Amino acid sequence: MRQCYQRGCLRYAKRKSGSDCWEFLWRETDATGKRVRRTAFIGTVDEYPTRELAQAAANGLRMRVNEDRNRELGRDILVEDLVDHYRHTELCDEADWHALATKIVYRAYLKRWICP
Repeated sequence: MRQCYQRGCLRYAKRKSGSDCWEFLWRETDATGKRVRRTAFIGTVDEYPTRELAQAAANGLRMRVNEDRNRELGRDILVEDLVDHYRHTELCDEADWHALATKIVYRAYLKRWICP
């Protein structure tokens, strides 16, 4: 099953008492496999007057929401690993989305400049 990352939704919410606030909404799968909507309070409009500031404040929460979707926590990804992955997926002979001349140039560029 393909895993995708959630950007979530930032919502401006009006309150009966107190100042209006920003809320972050996302969905999680609970233990039974059912999708559940979650909501977290980001801050008041006084604290974050613009949507951009509230989005920046929600980035930490967004990372926590996507924590279980990250691959191999604690393992650094090296440039060499990325280059190998690119060679095997994008520049392989079976891949038909690049022209042959483009593959030759990219392979030479990788060999000479990226991973000498």
